Formats: sequence, C-alpha cells, structure tokens
Amino acid sequence: MGNFSTWISAMRLRTLPLSIAGIIVAGCLAHYNGVFKWGIFILAILTTLSFQILSNLANDYGDGVKGTDNEDRIGPVRAIQSGNITPEELFNGIKINILVSIILAFGLIFSAFGVEYFLLSILFFALAIGSVVAAIRYTVGHSAYGYKGMGDIFVFVFFGLVSVIGCYVLFAKQIDHVTFLPACTIGLLSTGVLNLNNMRDRLSDAKANKITLAVKMGEKKVKRYHNVLVLGAILLSGLFGILYYTSPYNLIFMIAYAPLLLHLKRVNANKEPKFLDPELKTLALTTVLLAILLGIGHLLPF
Repeated sequence: MGNFSTWISAMRLRTLPLSIAGIIVAGCLAHYNGVFKWGIFILAILTTLSFQILSNLANDYGDGVKGTDNEDRIGPVRAIQSGNITPEELFNGIKINILVSIILAFGLIFSAFGVEYFLLSILFFALAIGSVVAAIRYTVGHSAYGYKGMGDIFVFVFFGLVSVIGCYVLFAKQIDHVTFLPACTIGLLSTGVLNLNNMRDRLSDAKANKITLAVKMGEKKVKRYHNVLVLGAILLSGLFGILYYTSPYNLIFMIAYAPLLLHLKRVNANKEPKFLDPELKTLALTTVLLAILLGIGHLLPF
C-alpha cells in the first residue's frame, strides 16, 4: 500500500503551514480579548491540519483518476501519477482521513461549546461536514468545482472567513468585528496561493479540461487578478492596523509587505510557468509570517 515516504508526499506537508494561518490569528485575537484556551487552540490546529491533508489526498485522487496529473504537469509528481499508490489505496486512505477529521472536529466542538451552547455546536458540526465535502468535491466527481473555476471562492471562505472568524467564535462564543479584516486578508492571500498554483499549471490544466480561473482568464488577466489578491490583502491588513491601532507593535506585520511586493514583481515579470513553483512556497510562508506578526503585534505590551 505504498511506502511511508509516498504517503507523506501525498499529504503535501509544504501546504500545511498555510492552513493554520487563520487559526494563529484567531488565537491571538482571542488571547488579546481574554477568551483564549490552549485546549481549543491545539484541537483547532489538529482539526484544520486533518482537513488540509484530506483536501490534498482528495485532490491527488481526483486529478489522478481524471488524468490531469500527467507528464505535461510542471509541479511535483503526485502519488497516483507516480504509480506508487493505486487509486483504490488512496481512496481507502481518504476514508480513514475523513473518520479522523470528524473525530477531531467533534472533540473540538465539544471542547469549545460542551452542552451549554447547543445551537453553536450544531452550526459548527454542519461546518465540519461542509469542510469535508468541500475538501473532496474540489477535484473528485463529475461536477468537481475545482474544474469549473470555483476553487478560489471556496479557498477564500474556508481559509479566510471560516478559519479566522469561525475559530474566534470557538473561543468567544460570539462573532467580533475585529476578526473581519484579518479574515479577508488571510483569505485573499490563501486564494493567491491557489491562483499561483493554477497559473503554473494553466497550460496542462487546459489540455486536461480542468477549467480554473487561470485557464479562463489567460496569462495577462490572471496576473492582474493575482495583483488584486495580494495588494488587496496588503490594503485590508493595513486598514486593520490603522483602525485597531493601540501601539507601534500592532504594525510589525507590515514587515511581511516587503516579500509580498517582491513576490509580485517576480510573478509579473515571469515568462516561464515552471519558475512560478518556488513562488508558491514564498507566498505561503509569507502569509504565515504575516499572520504570526499580526497576531503577536496585538499581544506585545504597550
């Protein structure tokens, strides 16, 4: 059933830090407002990581059985594409991953709400089921939304709004306006990572009839779209820094603007899709850096 290293590769460990960026921000804001709990924070991270791994495995499975992952693809060789894991083995791995995700989500929800907040428990369990479905339906099935240019919307919602606002509600049991701008910031940058991935694979995706926004827009327009995503995140995070300013420490997240702007310069000048692959790591890690600095900046003393 494939060796250990093949399964680790299929989990795409380099994508995992980005998935918890929103959790980091929500945890720091919760701590600032005096509602933080370590148990909830750790379970939220574990649950999010399980959902991300599920999404990665399902993506490998969906693209693998559809033939999208082929010799034309620029990125790393995937599990089914390599032949080291069969579609049946990967599908069984996905089923186990779903079970683990549901168990972790149930533990997180019970830890946060217990029996006291019944309606919130029901709402978040529905969100957990929705997260599982969204992770699978991105590339799996005849109506996979990732093949219809809708992946960007789901990434913005789940990596941004649900990750930051939803996680904060786990701590505070209520929505707080302080989470809106950070949620949109993380959502836009996460969408930028997906868009960059689709820019890299635009030509091979078009051949495989995977119609992402990058395929729909073409090379010039998708670069403009990428600029909107990254610059929009910079604008909204800057607005957050101004509106919720209490000390100079609040603005340390602006350090992350430098690598973001350099990233845009390289993407705009790019002529060879294969050279976009290193930019995925740059943008993902810079997003995590911004999230950490934005959160810590509100915890440092005046």
